[in-house]
Amino acid sequence: MDHPQEINLLTLNCWGLYLLSAQRQARLSHVGQVIASSSPQPDIVSLQECWTREDYLSIRSSTRHILPHGKFYHSGVFGAGLAILSRWPIEESSMIRYPLNGRPTAFFRGDWFVGKGVATARIRFGKGGGKKDGIIEVFNTHTHAPYEKEPHDSYICHRTAQAWEVSKLVRGARERGHLVVAMGDFNMVPGSLAHEIVAVAGGMRDVWQVVHPDSALGPVGDPAEKARGRPVPTAEENVRVNGVTSNSVYNTWRWGKGERKKLGPGKEWPVIEPDTEDPRGQRLDYIFASDGTGREDGMWTVKDVRVGMLERHPELGCSLSDHFSVEATLAFRPREEDLDLGNGVEKKKGTATVSTVSNDHYRRDVPWKERRNDLTIRDESDDQALQNGVYLRSPTGSEYNVANNASNGPERALGGDAVDIGGRLPVSTYDEILAMLHKYVVREKTQRKWRGAHFFTWVAVLIACLVGVWFVPHNYVAFILMLVSSLGLVTGTVDGLIALLFVNTELRALKEFEWEILNAKAAAGGGPMPDDSTW
Repeated sequence: MDHPQEINLLTLNCWGLYLLSAQRQARLSHVGQVIASSSPQPDIVSLQECWTREDYLSIRSSTRHILPHGKFYHSGVFGAGLAILSRWPIEESSMIRYPLNGRPTAFFRGDWFVGKGVATARIRFGKGGGKKDGIIEVFNTHTHAPYEKEPHDSYICHRTAQAWEVSKLVRGARERGHLVVAMGDFNMVPGSLAHEIVAVAGGMRDVWQVVHPDSALGPVGDPAEKARGRPVPTAEENVRVNGVTSNSVYNTWRWGKGERKKLGPGKEWPVIEPDTEDPRGQRLDYIFASDGTGREDGMWTVKDVRVGMLERHPELGCSLSDHFSVEATLAFRPREEDLDLGNGVEKKKGTATVSTVSNDHYRRDVPWKERRNDLTIRDESDDQALQNGVYLRSPTGSEYNVANNASNGPERALGGDAVDIGGRLPVSTYDEILAMLHKYVVREKTQRKWRGAHFFTWVAVLIACLVGVWFVPHNYVAFILMLVSSLGLVTGTVDGLIALLFVNTELRALKEFEWEILNAKAAAGGGPMPDDSTW
């Protein structure tokens, strides 16, 4: 076996918007220094919202001695904002844009213009017992932001489609038998529909939930979290147990303007006590991982996961980003002997206890909303298994984990012999996606109709004004008619082009998404595949 025994991962949304993010250059420069001095030393780093090459090169210059390989990804009008740094050479890379990614009319939000997508990198970190064992495929993404609360979020259809695209990419990598990680700012909360798509349809493990299965499902006001009836978490509990990376009271960029004015050189900075209540904190950044099916001499396990980048800038006193980082350590465990992973089997071989633990929140016969409310329901055998180190059942098959010894604590495995590559969602979930999609299509068709009507209305107004100038008695009236009709025609033309080019393109992408969902539903036993689209 010729590969490292541990791989340290780090993902961070840098909040590096050019001209818009406060203290951008100073913050991102220090981010590079923090990465370079991190312990354990990161092997692969995924960055989001690193929009300028200047900031990327600044981070690269600080980390080049530990992460000599890197890729800055280009996409859209202003760039993808994605970058991957690696200890090992990047053999291949791609920037895969999302077919559905916001609207050009929402220019003040910018999602459409930056060309969001998935940055991929195939990294060879060594050679193990099999020809597939020395490859890790990395997927780095930043999905569309939610600007309203679900289910009223007007972009939920786009974000769901993006989660589906991620699930297809990681599933393909798993089929190749490689170690797979998907990292980034997914803009979703645990147990949400998008989260389930990546975990189940992609066959991936949310490493935070593997280590902290009782972690929060969202901020205190989230319906699923509120249903658990738990007390408001503290700031320390949120970062240590719940994996909060956004809206934490620890993060200075979530403070009011009055509090932020107390920060800066030469000032006495406010200190947030660990027991401060933190009702708005939520987990939006993730590391998903899977071991594929190509293991011959062992398996990769989750050794540790943590929230990082909690420190402030040493001179400015502000947080380094409006998000914290997520960091994880994957450890390789050699396979000593074959183990029976049948349901309900529990055997002792040597000093390791082997058992299976049911993940009820992945039951395929229950809608995802109901399963989300049951995410933390576990029995005593589950608790004992987590303490001893167990072979866990994955969302799509059997997975296992083993404790090296009592002092090191449990390690949760990412894959096993019985992993089902083609993870299928419950039929009810496919139906819910289709209902969401059809509702959105009706909205877009309505908008296309009115945008087209806007264009033709102003064409008619222009013609009427051109005729009218021949009959008006005063020149200034003719000038007003021409000015108003010209400006109106400009806005109408923009709307007409959006209806003709963008909306039609979006509807065709939605047709592709619908076909894939219908096909997956049919494969999951949800009835025959329709001959043609239903709309």
